[in-house]
Amino acid sequence: MEYTVRAPIANFTDLLLDAVCMVDAGGRFVYVSAAGVNIFGYTQQEMIGMRVIDLVAPADRERTLAAAQDIMNGHIHTDFENRYVRKDGSIVHIMWSARWSEADQLRVAVARDVTALKQAQAMQSVLYAISEAAHASDDLADLFERSHAIVHEFLPACCFAVALCDTAGQDIEFAYLVDDGAPCDTALMPLLCETVAQCAAPLLLAPDAQDGLPAPLRAAAATLTGGALAVPMTTTDGVVGVIALRNGPDDAPYRTQDRDLLVFVADQLAAAIGRKQLHAQLRFMALHDELTRLPNRRLFHDRLDTALAHARRQQERLSLLFIDLNRFKQVNDSFGHACGDRLLQEVARRVSGCLRNSDTLARLGGDEFVVLLEDIVLAADAGLVLDKIHLALAAPVDLGDGHRLQISVSVGVAHYPEHGGNREELIAHADKAMYAAKAAAALAVSGAHQPA
Repeated sequence: MEYTVRAPIANFTDLLLDAVCMVDAGGRFVYVSAAGVNIFGYTQQEMIGMRVIDLVAPADRERTLAAAQDIMNGHIHTDFENRYVRKDGSIVHIMWSARWSEADQLRVAVARDVTALKQAQAMQSVLYAISEAAHASDDLADLFERSHAIVHEFLPACCFAVALCDTAGQDIEFAYLVDDGAPCDTALMPLLCETVAQCAAPLLLAPDAQDGLPAPLRAAAATLTGGALAVPMTTTDGVVGVIALRNGPDDAPYRTQDRDLLVFVADQLAAAIGRKQLHAQLRFMALHDELTRLPNRRLFHDRLDTALAHARRQQERLSLLFIDLNRFKQVNDSFGHACGDRLLQEVARRVSGCLRNSDTLARLGGDEFVVLLEDIVLAADAGLVLDKIHLALAAPVDLGDGHRLQISVSVGVAHYPEHGGNREELIAHADKAMYAAKAAAALAVSGAHQPA
């Protein structure tokens, strides 16, 4: 059946910013106003005779067919929304007002492009969701997982990755990498993230658009069957990381609006990462010694209380080793505080190398260190650790500027439960034993200098 639209009506509808469409009972376009060219990307001549459903995004086809049938049954729709695939492959969001003309056997509809509105709404939703995730997440790993779920609602991806830059900004490491059913290319994603981090600009890859890429990335992208998109996460300190996505060959290709949305996500995530890292740094500084990076007195007391509670429940043993450097004040007086600091750092490094991962080495202040040995079977086991510490500290320490120093330490030992049942009793015993050892060492030195 052929339909003829009177010229005055056609001329009038071509002035409208929204597209006027007429569709026959078989679901084919019989008329599209001039605005349809901007909305759908096809010319008016190309659209005449096309099936409407063929332009609808696959995920929206079932409900679109149901709405069309409802309109043909006599119901008017004024706010139906669905998505169409433009001629260039991009997605456009349409809000329809439509009714059925029984006399003409036509669906008459007005189509409004609301893609920009949907984009703004998506950005607003992302802002709220990322902000909520940042406050609800316990750590960065949890934040990235929540962010993945948020982004996936707007940008489909079979591979989602977050790569963070090191403090020097030279190397990147994946902090989060997930594939949803399709394996991530082991070469493509690292190269993509490295390139974006170096150039500090978004990069959108498509199988037919790889000109101008660095040679290694171009080679890795040669077998790309879908699309890939990566954007930098930037703060006032520079690029802190990269978000990267990759989709499959059956997904709609990433477009500039997708890039803009991911840039917005990256900005929010970068700010959240900055806050998380700052909080983590402040927590670390509150619980660790600034010079040696070891746990400080507060953190040590907390770990000792936890270890004691565990030892009581499991009827296990633990030991404390109080370590004090002999004649440390003379080092500061003779060589300066900078050399004294280097000595403390070297002692911390050597003693740490004598311990298990489950043990704790803390700096209590000045030249005093303490070792917590958990799950000790015999008291003699602590003696073995003490022997290792003495051996590790026997080698001279290079303090720089040509200064080499032979050092020694005095150590006091306390065992649970023999020397106390709580933190205060154990610390007091170990401290007293350490001062006794220091006094004995001082007496031995003075005796060695007495004439025979």
